[in-house]
Amino acid sequence: MGIAAKVVATLAALLAPLPAFATRPGDTILIAGDSTASTYKGDRYPQTGWGQMLSCGLSPDMRVRNHAMGGRSTRTFLAEGRWEALLADMLPGDTVLIQFGHNDASRNRPQRWAPARTDYRDALLRFIWDVRTAGGQPVLLTPVARRSFGPDGRTKADFADYSAVVRELAASTGTPLIDLESLSRAWVDRAGRDGSARYYLHYGPQDHVPAFPKGISDDTHFSELGARQVADLVAGGLKALNLPVSARVLAQRPALTRATPLGRTECQ
Repeated sequence: MGIAAKVVATLAALLAPLPAFATRPGDTILIAGDSTASTYKGDRYPQTGWGQMLSCGLSPDMRVRNHAMGGRSTRTFLAEGRWEALLADMLPGDTVLIQFGHNDASRNRPQRWAPARTDYRDALLRFIWDVRTAGGQPVLLTPVARRSFGPDGRTKADFADYSAVVRELAASTGTPLIDLESLSRAWVDRAGRDGSARYYLHYGPQDHVPAFPKGISDDTHFSELGARQVADLVAGGLKALNLPVSARVLAQRPALTRATPLGRTECQ
């Protein structure tokens, strides 16, 4: 191909309409978080993170870049370069959802532990300012609830100190907040102690779940159905924030409000 032909081909490529999946400023939601939000491979099904299902509540021209990773706290998310990778993936106008706390509270794992009022708070402040400096929109989320009940029979706030810091930072920095702890506690309470088990990983050997052949009793991580419904809480929270991205959240989200699992982590 001659030089003139190459120039014409290059111009044609630049002028061609963007495909529906192309990345444009404001068309992406990025997620920084832990295992409750992360994406899992098929061999881990039914374990599912809420970030894995969030796109099912958004208009088709939106995409979700899920950087959440199991076992990560704000400390390790920074130390491993995951935060820098997320920023490199972000364009001005994009929205960044930030949810940590479960692993930050792990005093028995010093490499993860980030005290709420010092390291955790400082990391969240950095996340807010980094996103804003890069032209993005940070959104803070309080830690999602565990299936953990107090003596009164109601769901406990297992990460109350961390949630308090998130709420305070949202107020003092003017950062939009989705109070996922409160939303998810109310959701678990509505389902009740027995009814909520299906939203988390509760399976016995008799269920013949390939990922958990010996069974599992896990009140932190979500089943497919639980992840869908937590994603619906997050989507509803985004819709209510009156941000540019709010208009891209579907008013009706049937893929996230299913009463029975689909058997796979797809929208339909």
